[in-house]
Amino acid sequence: MSQNMEEGKVKIYHERQRLQFCLLHSLNNLFQGKDTFTRSDLNTIAEKLDVDNPNRGSWNPVSFVFRPHHNEITGNYDINVLIAALQHKAKTVVWHDKRNGASSIDLDGTDGRLMGIILNVPVTKFGGLWRSRHWVTLRCIQGVWYNLDSDFAAPYAFKDTQQFREFLDRIITAGAEVLLVMNDKQ
Repeated sequence: MSQNMEEGKVKIYHERQRLQFCLLHSLNNLFQGKDTFTRSDLNTIAEKLDVDNPNRGSWNPVSFVFRPHHNEITGNYDINVLIAALQHKAKTVVWHDKRNGASSIDLDGTDGRLMGIILNVPVTKFGGLWRSRHWVTLRCIQGVWYNLDSDFAAPYAFKDTQQFREFLDRIITAGAEVLLVMNDKQ
């Protein structure tokens, strides 16, 4: 399910969570467009990564569903798929050194290279019985930072950069990985 939300006069594309396709939703939310990436696109990328891996293991019956870079049925794509997908769109990923905190990230984008931020956050459900990770997109649209988490019913607008930095510091402390999505230098 996707939505085009109007925050004032700003149209914001927001794709909602389905199964474990949070990376797919995060990418489409990042690029602000339905089908910028499709399930088929990400599966093709994941399969190519597997074929190109010189250390890949032998096939077994479980590997039909649980592939090295994704789950064939539910999604659950890994970081390698994210990086390869972004490279197809002339973007690079810079892993933020969390020892530096959010204050070291140039959120104002003075050089115009920061497209957005993708988080990989730990998730615990069912009283701690289920542990997983979830992809979340953060994007600045017309000067306002938004949390485009596909688990949210609608995008969340941060009131200012200070509130956004405080959110990033909290999420880093909670174990999130922060990935800066950069426009390639022209």
